[in-house]
Formats: sequence, C-alpha cells, structure tokens
Amino acid sequence: MAIAALLPLTAASRTGPSKKLTSTKQSFVRSKAPAKKPAATRNTKAKAPTFRRIFYSPWKEPTYKDSTDGDQIDGEDLVVRRAAVEALGPLNGTVVVVDPQTGRVLTVVNQKVAFRPGFTPCSTIKIMVGLAGLSEGVIERETQIKISRRMSLNLTEALAKSENSFFQRVGNKLGFERVSYYHRLFGLGEKATLGFEGEKQGTLPLAPPPDGVGYMSSHGHGIVMSPLQLASTMTAIANGGTLYYLQYPQTQEEAANLVPRIKRHLDIQQYLPDVKPGLMAAVDHGTARRAGFDPDEPILGKTGTCTDQSTPTHLGWFASFNDVDKNKLVVIVLLTGGRPINGPVASGVGGKIYRTLSEQRYFDQERPISPVALLGSRPCCVE
Repeated sequence: MAIAALLPLTAASRTGPSKKLTSTKQSFVRSKAPAKKPAATRNTKAKAPTFRRIFYSPWKEPTYKDSTDGDQIDGEDLVVRRAAVEALGPLNGTVVVVDPQTGRVLTVVNQKVAFRPGFTPCSTIKIMVGLAGLSEGVIERETQIKISRRMSLNLTEALAKSENSFFQRVGNKLGFERVSYYHRLFGLGEKATLGFEGEKQGTLPLAPPPDGVGYMSSHGHGIVMSPLQLASTMTAIANGGTLYYLQYPQTQEEAANLVPRIKRHLDIQQYLPDVKPGLMAAVDHGTARRAGFDPDEPILGKTGTCTDQSTPTHLGWFASFNDVDKNKLVVIVLLTGGRPINGPVASGVGGKIYRTLSEQRYFDQERPISPVALLGSRPCCVE
C-alpha cells in the first residue's frame, strides 16, 4: 500500500494549523444553498441545511516518510542498522544505537532528525529526576507518594506507569537548582559527541519554566535534548555510571581504531538497583510493554509522549538498554508526526530491534575491539 494511502485526509495543508495544540478540532461549514426553483415547482417544505465536516491537524510533521534518505553509513555497524531500519519501517523518526561499553555510535537512522538542535524530552526526563531524588535523599525506592485521594505509588510503579504527579512532587521537593544540577551532570545542555561537527547542542533553562519545576521534572518543559544526548545519558545508566563521549565513526577504519573517551564518572551505581526495577516494569506491564518482555534478555526502558510546542510536533520517545552479558546496546527511538505517534508505539519499534538482533544471535558474538581501545579505561577529556 502506498504511504500516502495511510495518511488521514486533512485540510491542514490548505488552511494551516490550528492555534490550539491540545486536540484536533473540527468545524462545520454550511454548504452553499441551492438555487431557488420557480414558485410553481418549488417544494414549499423547508429543507434542513447541509453541512460538510472539515478536520484540522495541529501537527506539521508527517507521520510517515522515508527515514533513511540522505544517511551516511560508511562507519556504521550494518547488522544493527538493518535491524533498526526494518523496525522503524515507514514511520517518521530516528533511531540511535550506542555501545554503552565504549560510547561508539553503531547506527543513526534518519540523521537529519537525530542531528537537529533537539526536542522536548517528555517523560524520559523522569529517569534523571528519579536518580536525583534518590541521590539527594528526597525519596527511597519504597517511598509512597500520594498521587490522588486514594492512590499512592513508589518509584518502581511510578516509572512503570509514567505517573506525572509522582515526579512533579519529587521535582518540587528538589527545587530548580538541584534538578538543573543533575540534568547537567547527565550531560544535558552540552554536546554528547567528541569531534563530530554534525551534532547540535541542547539547552537547559536558566530559570524555572512558566509552569514550574514540577512540569520540568515530569514532562521536560523548558529542556531541549537531542536523541544523541539521551543516548549518552542512557549509556551511563547501562554501564554503571561512566558517561562516555559518544564517537560516531565515519569509516570502518575509524570504527576499528576507536578509543573510548570518558567525559566523567557519575556516582550513581548505588542507586541503579532502585531505578532498574521501574525500567524493567515499564516493559513488563507498563507504558513500554509493546517492547516485549523476555526474562532471558530483558529490556529496560522508559517511554515519553508529548507535543513539542516549538514545531509543533507530536513526539514518541523510547529510551532503553538490554541487560545481556555480551554486546549490550542502548537504543533510543524518537518518532515524530501526528496523533498516532506516542511512546508506546516507539517502544514497539525498539523492542523489534532487540528481537531481530537476538534472532540473529548478535548478543552471543564477540564484538571486535582493537587493542588500542583498551586504553579507554583511562579517563580522557574529563571536564
């Protein structure tokens, strides 16, 4: 079926987007009245006016497109790339896959999107806020926070269900300065890559956003983050606290001679056992369950769904890594488009990448590392 056949018929291209971004509006336009018949033949009974329905889409970005157009792939892991391209299919979005043990970028599908200045991180920001709350003693893993008159949740279920109220309360207890400190610690507001000019730097707000630090902590309001920057953060969580400079080789020779470069070490290892169960529960029974839970090769992840107001574009994020012995991966999926796009859909794309590689026994193989890469255990370029 042609991609165009999958798209809803809208009038957005003729009339422009609606000013209200929260939902799709519809209006009814009275059709032109038919010409009057002569009195002798005209039916004297009044006819009800007819209406035709016009739909307006508030989102400018298409939901479907060729997401591989223009990509440069000479230095990529082509096995990983094929799995990512197949999983993304006709959806408009980007996939970034990173080796968390070295910081090597294995593939970037739809580089035009991945290398843009950035997007609202939506609910993926809750991972960092949760770690900040644990580190500052604001919460513990089993701390119950009341989210409604009759319901309280702990950190595990709040991550699994992406409960906004929980993280708003944690963010408000931390305050703007401490929330911002941990965001900077995880690499937000700075480039994630080393020596790669294609990446654009994200931004962090200098003051609380208009709707407060609570929404900054639950929805990422005021923050601009690229998929590469989120991949860098997830790399540190996947490997136990080492924040690498991401390196994106442009040739196979560069890939073979890549030396890992450490940006800084994060003192988060003691808190990861309190965060990982929530990321696993999200895939098991929460918002990321479309990724598919496999106890032998578990996926840990967090979804995000919101509207990027500056575009405006509907976003669906999935930030994840798999807990395997060999060839562990960090997979970031960002989908852009209209109402069909959300975090759960993005998690389905991510899950398919892991399953395809597992079926090809990718996680059983030894990933080649050049002898010079062993020097990567020595910190370099620490800020």
